Amino acid sequence: MSKFIIRRFLALIPTMFIIITVCFFLIRVAPGGPFSSEKKIPPAIMANIEAKYHLDEPLIQQYGRYLWDVVRGDLGPSYKYKDYDVNYYIGMGLPKSMGLGSLSLLIAIFAGMGAGMISALKQNTWVDYLAMSIAVLGISVPLFVIGPVMQWIFAMKLEILPVAGWLDEHGTIALVLPAITLSFAYFATIARLSRASFLESLRSDYVRTAKSKGLKTSVIMMKHVLKGASLPVVSYLGPAFSGIITGSIVVESIFRVPGLGRHFVQSAFNRDYTMIMGTVIVYSLILVIMNFLVDLAYGYLDPRISYK
Repeated sequence: MSKFIIRRFLALIPTMFIIITVCFFLIRVAPGGPFSSEKKIPPAIMANIEAKYHLDEPLIQQYGRYLWDVVRGDLGPSYKYKDYDVNYYIGMGLPKSMGLGSLSLLIAIFAGMGAGMISALKQNTWVDYLAMSIAVLGISVPLFVIGPVMQWIFAMKLEILPVAGWLDEHGTIALVLPAITLSFAYFATIARLSRASFLESLRSDYVRTAKSKGLKTSVIMMKHVLKGASLPVVSYLGPAFSGIITGSIVVESIFRVPGLGRHFVQSAFNRDYTMIMGTVIVYSLILVIMNFLVDLAYGYLDPRISYK
C-alpha cells in the first residue's frame, strides 16, 4: 500500500509538467498579447515593456525561466494588475472558492446519496419519480438560470436570505444561496449514480442473506450496502471537486463572491499570461490531487481492490 501511494504521488509530477508545458505554449502561440490594445503603443515603449517582463527572449528561454519560477513557488507578476503578483491574487481568491466549493460538494453528496437511497428503496413509486425528476431538472437547467430564480424566491419574495454578498457583509447566511445553487447539478448527478448503485447492491446475494437473517432495512443499508454503493460516487468526486471549484465562476459572478473565478475570467479577456497560467496550475493541481485521493479511497471502500 505504501509503495502504491508513493508511486501514485510521484506520478503527479510528470502530469503537472505536461499540463504546464502544453498550456504555456498554447497561450503564447495564440495571436495577440497582454499588451495589445486598440491604441498603438510606440515601438520603443513596447520594447521596454517586453524587456521588463522578458517577453523579448526566445520562447524556449521564457519557458525555462517560468518553469524554474514555478518550481520555486513563484507564479510571476500579473501583466494587468500592477499592485500585486499572481500568488497574492490566488491566495486571496482561492480560499473563498475552495470554501464555497467544499460546502456545495458536501451538500451535493449528502443530499444526492440520500435521494438515491430513498429512490432505490421506493423504486417505481411517486417518491422515486419525484427525486429523479428533480435530478433531471438539476442536470438540464444551467446555473445562470437557477441562481437568479433562487434570488427571486428567497431574497426578493420571501426576504429571508440576502440577494448577494459575502461573509464580511452578511455573515455565514451569505453562503446559503450560492452553495445550494452551485451544488444543484452535482446533487443531480450523485443522486442518479447512487440510485443505480443502490439498486444493484440491493439485488445482490449478501443483501438477500442479511434479509433472511431478519436484519432491519436500516442496518442492511448502513452496514452492508452503503460502502459498496458509494464506489461510483467516490470515483466521480475527483473531477467533481475540481469542476465545482472552476464551475463556481458563474455562481461567483451572480452572487458577488470574491473568489478566484473572477480573476480567471478577467485574465482570459486581458490575455494576462501569468494569471491564466497560475489559475490553470491551481485548478489542475486540485484535479490530480483529488484523483489521487479517490484511488486511495477505493482501497478502503472495496476490499477486492489490490494495490500490489
